[in-house]
Amino acid sequence: MRYQTIPNSLFIKNRKKFVSKIKDNTIAILTSNDIKHTNADDVMGFAQNNDLFYLCGIDQEETIVVLYPDAYKTENREILFIKETNEHIKIWDGEKLTKEQALKISGIHRVEWVHDFEKTLQSMAFEADGFYLGHNEHIKRVTHNQQTQQDRWINWCKEKYPLHQYYRAAKITRALRTIKSDEEITLIQKAVDISIKGFHRVLKTVKPNCKEYELEAELTYMLIKNGGTRHAFKPIVASGKNACALHYNTNDSICKEGDMILLDFGVCYGNYNSDTTRCIPVNGKFSKRQKEVYSSVLYCLKKGSQLLKPGILPADYEKQMVALVEEQLIILGLLQASDIANQDPEKPLYKKYFMHGTAHHLGLDVHDVGLYSQVLKPGMVLTCEPGIYIPEEEIGCRLENDYLITETGNINLTQAMPIEINEIEKLINA
Repeated sequence: MRYQTIPNSLFIKNRKKFVSKIKDNTIAILTSNDIKHTNADDVMGFAQNNDLFYLCGIDQEETIVVLYPDAYKTENREILFIKETNEHIKIWDGEKLTKEQALKISGIHRVEWVHDFEKTLQSMAFEADGFYLGHNEHIKRVTHNQQTQQDRWINWCKEKYPLHQYYRAAKITRALRTIKSDEEITLIQKAVDISIKGFHRVLKTVKPNCKEYELEAELTYMLIKNGGTRHAFKPIVASGKNACALHYNTNDSICKEGDMILLDFGVCYGNYNSDTTRCIPVNGKFSKRQKEVYSSVLYCLKKGSQLLKPGILPADYEKQMVALVEEQLIILGLLQASDIANQDPEKPLYKKYFMHGTAHHLGLDVHDVGLYSQVLKPGMVLTCEPGIYIPEEEIGCRLENDYLITETGNINLTQAMPIEINEIEKLINA
C-alpha cells in the first residue's frame, strides 16, 4: 500500500465501539464497494466502503466483515472474508491479500475466503434474531437509478432470511465516525501536510499564460510523490471568472495576467482526507480590488473559525457566518445596509454573492458523515470556508482551513499553509 501501515489497534477499538451499540443477538454484515467500469474493460480507481474500512482497515474489493458478538462459538464473533488469489489473478492483476496479511491489518483472527461466505453465514444465521446491514446514508448522496454492492446484499439477505429483524449499521457508524481518534487525526494531518507541499509547488509554478491544468498537475505530482492515494475530489483550479462557478473543475482555461486563481483541493491519504482552498494572483501581485475581496474573506475565515467550538449548533454557526459575510459585502460596496434591513427573509440579498455553507465534517469522506442537528463535540474535524463571488468583476474568492474541535475551541490543522497576502506574494515572487 502507498500509505504507512495503520495500527490495527484502531480497527480493533472501532469494532468494540460498534458492537457495543448493536442490539442483543444480532449479526452485522458490511461489504466492500464495487469496482466501477468506464468503457470496454477499463475500470475506475477502487475506493473502499468507508464504513467497512473503519471497522477492519482492508482496502481491497470483495471484502466482507461479519460481527456477531453474542455468537455461541467464539470463532463466529468476528469473521473477515477476503478474495482468494488464483493463478489467473496473480498473472493479470497481482496477488491479493493473504489471510495472514489480512489478520495483521485488521486484527481479526478468523479470516476466510469470500466464496465461503454464504455457507459460513448460514451456519450461524438462524441462531441470531436480526441483522445490521450497511448502506450509504448521506444527506448529499443521490442514489436514483443506482444499485450498489450494498443494495444487492440487502436484497439477497432479506430474500434468504425474510423473518429476521433488520437494522441500519450506518446509523451507528455515522455517530462513531464523527469523533476522530488520535490515529485518525494523524492520518488527516498527513493528508493536510501533502496538500501544503502541493500548494507550495503551485506557488513556484504559477505565471501569466500558464494553463489551469498545469497547476493541477503540480498538485497531482506532489500527491503521488508523497504517498497520497488519490485526490480527495477533483481539484478546482479556477482562474478569473471561472472562480464564480462553485464546482468548476474542467481546469482547461489560460490563467491570464491580472487574474486571481481559486484553488480548492484535497488529498486522500490512507482513506482520510484534507480539504483546503486558497486564492493566488497569476502575476504574483494582488490588484487593489482583489486585495479588498480577499481581505474580507480572510476576515470572515479568522472570525468564523473561532465559532467552531464545543456546544455550538451548526445552524447557529452558519447564521453567524452569514452575518460576518453580510458585513463585509457592505464594506465592499456590494450591498447596502438599508436594503439588508428591508430584505425579504426568504430571499436574503447576500446569496447573490455568497451561496453556500461554510462548514462540513471531514474524515473518511470529504463531506464526512455527521448530523447537522447535533452540537459540535471535541474530536470532530470540520472545515471553515467562507467565500465571496462577484461575477460582474470576474472575481471569486474562497478560503478554507481544516479544524479539530477541542475542549476549549479548535486547532487549525492547516496552520502551515500560507494564507496571508504578503506571504503569498513573497512566495510567488521568490
